[in-house]
Amino acid sequence: MNYRHAFHAGNFADLVKHAVLLQLLAAAAKDPSPLTVIDTHAGRGLYDLTGPEAQRSGEAAAGIGRLLEARDAPPEFAPLVAAVKRLNGGGRLARYPGSPWLVADALRPQDRYLACELNASEHAALRKALAGRPGVETLSADGFAVARERCPKTGRVLALVDPPFERGDDYAQAAEAAAALARRNPQARTLVWLPLKDLETFDAFLRDLEDATDAPILVGETRMRPLTDPLRMNGCALVLVGEEAGLAPAMEAVCRWTAETLGDGGAGRIYRL
Repeated sequence: MNYRHAFHAGNFADLVKHAVLLQLLAAAAKDPSPLTVIDTHAGRGLYDLTGPEAQRSGEAAAGIGRLLEARDAPPEFAPLVAAVKRLNGGGRLARYPGSPWLVADALRPQDRYLACELNASEHAALRKALAGRPGVETLSADGFAVARERCPKTGRVLALVDPPFERGDDYAQAAEAAAALARRNPQARTLVWLPLKDLETFDAFLRDLEDATDAPILVGETRMRPLTDPLRMNGCALVLVGEEAGLAPAMEAVCRWTAETLGDGGAGRIYRL
């Protein structure tokens, strides 16, 4: 795969994904029973925002840079802002935490984390970033397959499905993975991140997901601009499959603020299927 998240780390889509992920992890931590977290496309874990990729794209400056300066951001962003500031030692914005770093920081002694990254160089960086973290296992493997094969059949599970959507079957694989986890373990919750380019592609994904599972589905859309150019990433969506546990208000606050504040005529909304 050619995708490198270093160009996009800390952009608006990361803000949405990571703010909601941290809300889910905080809610899960209220239950003392063990939690298994599975990350199907983990990336490298930490991103250098001073590097040529981030500097060339400017996406971090337009995303996390603006969030750190904002005075009107909803409190649902506070855990992400705190994590970024800790990572940078309270100094200038130079690094951004990927989902593996955020998950590893949130793990309790009884929890475990499976972080999958198929790209060899990205996996090597991921393994280095998470070295010595208790309860963490990194795998250079197909995350879709690992999720289906290693998801516990009982107990609490939170899966993050975030493929690069370079391959033509990524949408179908993401829908099937979420449905398969719900079938394997009724307690599993799966958070799927998707780009919003055109409604036809996104609606097809939602139809496939509805056909594949009877589990509850919560959808949050962050439309940064009207969906008039299917060749551009015009926004992103989060789809939570499984019990939402009161997540809807937090997801709505995150999606709306990001679209309306950082977007160009943007809008956010949530709904249930």
